[in-house]
Amino acid sequence: MTKVSIIGATGYAGQELVRLLCGHPKVEIKGLGTQNYKGQPFSDVYPNFRGIVDLPCQGADDPQLIAESDVIFLAMPHGQSVSLAQTAVEQGKKVIGLGADFRLRDPKVYEEWYQTKAAPAEQLAKAVYGLPEVNRQVISQCSLLANPGCYPTTVILALGPLLKEKAIDPAWLIIDSKSGVSGAGRGTTLTTHYCEVNEDFKAYGVPRHRHTPEIEQELSKLAGQEVQVSFTPHLIPATRGMLSTIYTVPLAGINAGKIAEIYQAYYGKEPFIRLLPVGEVPHTKWVSGTNYCDLAYSLDPRTGRLTIFSAIDNLVKGAAGQAVQNMNIMLGLEETLGLPRVAIYP
Repeated sequence: MTKVSIIGATGYAGQELVRLLCGHPKVEIKGLGTQNYKGQPFSDVYPNFRGIVDLPCQGADDPQLIAESDVIFLAMPHGQSVSLAQTAVEQGKKVIGLGADFRLRDPKVYEEWYQTKAAPAEQLAKAVYGLPEVNRQVISQCSLLANPGCYPTTVILALGPLLKEKAIDPAWLIIDSKSGVSGAGRGTTLTTHYCEVNEDFKAYGVPRHRHTPEIEQELSKLAGQEVQVSFTPHLIPATRGMLSTIYTVPLAGINAGKIAEIYQAYYGKEPFIRLLPVGEVPHTKWVSGTNYCDLAYSLDPRTGRLTIFSAIDNLVKGAAGQAVQNMNIMLGLEETLGLPRVAIYP
């Protein structure tokens, strides 16, 4: 059994990791680190785990969390994972960071967008961007992994194959995304208060949401040229779920059949990508609680524009589930182990 610790276990992404890993057949949860609930049983913080995960929470800086485990999950706010990751890697552990600290290759870009000191350049150089459908081979060989953000996951999976195959215009990318409130984390703020969110629908982070440079960095790699996007996220009055609606223009000679062929070639055998039938568009409820990304597209013959739809559960494929998928790859396990395949419905 692989021993794992989750530092930041009492946030929403952290508890989702606990939910997935406590049912993983090859994993033992050894430690749960927290900034606010030291000494309390985890099942007191989240009573749905009572009798299942009753481990006492440890301080996030407790050295035993790293020393006693083989894999360390860092589900911490940005700026708080660098020293922990360094310590863990030095001790020969595998590290999976769910925050933003290791996603951006350029320290100056990170500091501009996050207003926080970046990780050392040598640490960033070792980190692997953990989108399995794109980087599976290098993920299998790495010790420090940057788990992608939720919005970037929906966008890169939708656009990556088409950009790589030169099927769409890289200068014409408009991304309209919606997320449930759990994406903001468990901390209480006015903007996520029930009375502020319920029966409301709003854009936020305009025009500089922090996921923009991550999206552009990874799309530029796939396109083989610099890519800029127009990205607008929205908050919807739902707990879970994320849907990105993306508008672009196919290049000359690219028709609906060619688009289908490209997606099938890239994702036809992927365990967590579902390509929906023509004429069907994804619902967030269809992926709730699962590690799936549901993809669909529509090519409008009247305007010549292509619309792509990409739906995930922001806490699973957008965070904890993708982290478990990456852990499985890093350990040489079956990629789908411990990951639910049927959505919670209704």
